[in-house]
Amino acid sequence: MKELKTNFIGKGQVKGFKFTQVKKTDFGHIYKVDDFGAVWYEVFRRVENYRYSCISYPTNKAFGVWAWTAKSLSRANEILEDIKTKSEVQNV
Repeated sequence: MKELKTNFIGKGQVKGFKFTQVKKTDFGHIYKVDDFGAVWYEVFRRVENYRYSCISYPTNKAFGVWAWTAKSLSRANEILEDIKTKSEVQNV
């Protein structure tokens, strides 16, 4: 399974945005997004795309479903912890 890059420059709707992986767990990821000085964090579940044998980065349609935006790293970590907790409950 091909993992996500730790650093990349966005294309399409996010052209020129700088993405930097801040945290990676078995349940999800946090990326810092720098839009020419404006910074936020994208938090999302780990979604394995078996068709292409890779981990998927969320598109705009995923936000609010399996991806979220946070203004601070502390809030992003809270969301990631919530993803972990819900994943563990589902696997019981």
